[in-house]
Amino acid sequence: MQTTERIIAVIIVLLSLTSCYERRENIKDVHVEYTEYQLDSISFARTHHYTENYNFVVRADSLMLIRQQPEETINSLPIDSFAMRRGELLAVADIRILPNDTVDSVWVQLASDQLKMGWIREKNMLPKVDPDDPISQFISFFSNTHLLIFLVIVCIIGVGYGLRILFRKNAYIVHFKDINSFYPTLLTLIVASSAAFYATIQHFAPEAWRHFYFHPTLNPFTQPPLLLIFLVSVWSLIIAAIAAVDDTLRHLPFGQSVLYLCGLAGICAVDYIVFSITTLYYVGYLLLIAYFWFALWRYFAFNRTHYICGNCEQRIKQKGYCPYCGTLNE
Repeated sequence: MQTTERIIAVIIVLLSLTSCYERRENIKDVHVEYTEYQLDSISFARTHHYTENYNFVVRADSLMLIRQQPEETINSLPIDSFAMRRGELLAVADIRILPNDTVDSVWVQLASDQLKMGWIREKNMLPKVDPDDPISQFISFFSNTHLLIFLVIVCIIGVGYGLRILFRKNAYIVHFKDINSFYPTLLTLIVASSAAFYATIQHFAPEAWRHFYFHPTLNPFTQPPLLLIFLVSVWSLIIAAIAAVDDTLRHLPFGQSVLYLCGLAGICAVDYIVFSITTLYYVGYLLLIAYFWFALWRYFAFNRTHYICGNCEQRIKQKGYCPYCGTLNE
């Protein structure tokens, strides 16, 4: 009986160590042959960042498409056009390169879910459409020049008025009368750094940002180094914001916490506007260094507490009478 059990045990062990083996061919020896049409599509996708079957959403009030072939438009023949309205989904059905078109050699055929198809020049299409992705549409919305100017004006007026009220009420505010938490200061530094880095990518690597706009993702580990750093900073910003809100609610009563967080949001908005604009003119890098020095100096020199009251266990900046309970701490 023991011999039988030993044989079964040996068989089980051998089976557990056995696995299927699939022989793979050497990848280096595999040669993929592409047709001329496929090579053209790959080349176009690398330079224009989209290709056939890519989906767009109409951003403008209307997008005019031509029913006839592009050659008829180029040769000034009679054509018929129709409009696609805001919010309609369009798919790229075909792309044609016409070198004899002096206006734009790239023509794109778009198809809607209503079985409508028409042609349009790429230079007329791109300003009026967005990729069918919420991240791309978010980027497009906050890249609008008129919107940015409006936000700058509103932000400067709102933050200036809000800070004036907070200073008059002697309320807590980051960098000036701060709470004993490094997270609000860390949040402002991350916002400033992210804004400067965002402007750096747009200025020095516009094609990398353009590719990200057409193929957005929140996973930093699938992106090239520049976009990886930017996405890591975005995730760090979210984490720091959550920590700042939580720490503020623990240090201040709810009413004061709301005022403090509103002031913090205003400071972050100013940081984003200032550093995203000034970095385009190289001044932002010097301002960023100065801002880091100012923020860290203010926190460690004036806002960080080193002692705890022996009676009420509140954090205090220096020895002596506790400002909370009046107990003398020596």
